[in-house]
Amino acid sequence: MKTILCVEDELDILDNNRKALEDAGYTALTAANIAEARGILAKQTPDAVVLDIMLPDGNGLEFLKELRAAGNHVPVIMLTAWNQNADIAKGLRSGANDYLGKPFGYEVLLARVEALFRNVGRVPDSVEKGPLKLDVIANQTFLDGMDMMLTQKEFALLLLFAQNEGRCIGAEYLYEKIWKAPIANDDSALKNAVYKLRKKLTDSGYEIASKRGEGYLLARE
Repeated sequence: MKTILCVEDELDILDNNRKALEDAGYTALTAANIAEARGILAKQTPDAVVLDIMLPDGNGLEFLKELRAAGNHVPVIMLTAWNQNADIAKGLRSGANDYLGKPFGYEVLLARVEALFRNVGRVPDSVEKGPLKLDVIANQTFLDGMDMMLTQKEFALLLLFAQNEGRCIGAEYLYEKIWKAPIANDDSALKNAVYKLRKKLTDSGYEIASKRGEGYLLARE
């Protein structure tokens, strides 16, 4: 039985979410604010979180960023009245897996939760490329069993390359995906990360190649 944490300050919505999830066969945990959510997450790891944005003790998007920065990859559905396109994009770029605007039907919430688990089930815990092993849960990369000591950005970048081996990925997409912001005509951070990754990939049998005007790709040497 999967466990879902609902974080919502409107108590009637929180209770209805709990009932809908429990009726569907899930175990539901509830928190009315970020502090309560932190307390629950410190004791156990749910299978998913349904997270409101506007909470009395903080912003759900900032809390989500905090979780992702700490290496917590629990699947998250943002639940909020902020349903403009810009707000949806901001939520997804902050690390949300899905986004559901209020008001909503509970059958839609349950369908989104089911879809979330189907999609998450397709993501492996690790990715292996020859002597390279990327531990998706721990955010660590090993070369012949030795920790490569990648930064968070380097790991995210290498994982994206590894998941798309041989496929050229544009700089703008890479920057928005990894740095969660438009590239704004300044790709120095991306170039610096690629430069460092290239050095760390020495003797791995792989290299990060570049194609002028197209982007970067992971390729065998």
